[in-house]
Amino acid sequence: MSRIWIYLFSALCALVLSGVYQVKGIEMFTSSELEAVNGTNVRLKCTFKSTSSLSEERIIVSWSFQPLGKATAEMFFHYQETAYPPIKGLFKDHAVWSGDVMKGDGSITLQDVQFNFNGTYSCQVRNAPDVHGFASEISFRVVQKVSFSEIGILAIAVGGSIGIILFILIIYIIVRVFRRQDNDMGVEMEDNITKHPML
Repeated sequence: MSRIWIYLFSALCALVLSGVYQVKGIEMFTSSELEAVNGTNVRLKCTFKSTSSLSEERIIVSWSFQPLGKATAEMFFHYQETAYPPIKGLFKDHAVWSGDVMKGDGSITLQDVQFNFNGTYSCQVRNAPDVHGFASEISFRVVQKVSFSEIGILAIAVGGSIGIILFILIIYIIVRVFRRQDNDMGVEMEDNITKHPML
């Protein structure tokens, strides 16, 4: 039994003395949910912290997309010393680099977002020797653009309602003022008649 302890103790000392290499992960931060109006540009923000020093040569950023209702995701954007935007597919001419890896930013911008952009976007960052952590995910939703005519109709309806209420209130106040003046004149005439009765 004491032999086992001696072997375990010597193995532990060998690991400690040889300097066990500790691998640390990269911390990544994104919004969990994001919403944008169709036809607009939206920045998918992905920031990260690494325990290793940041280097343009070592940092790799990958973006993947999983459409709603699909089980698999496909990588569509890659950054390694320079941006490699998609040259075909859904995001061609839509995905552009907007990050700065030396500042811990691996963000991209989606231009002219469409309804088929709805889904989950994943950002992964590697900075050797740091092991990349879990992919940071953003649930993205594109909503209908409100047209000017709908806004105009709503503004007219609300403005018209307020205008009608103000018009009725002004008429009510004017009627009350004239009635009060008529009542005051009537009381004044009665006072004059009682003070100076006709002979």
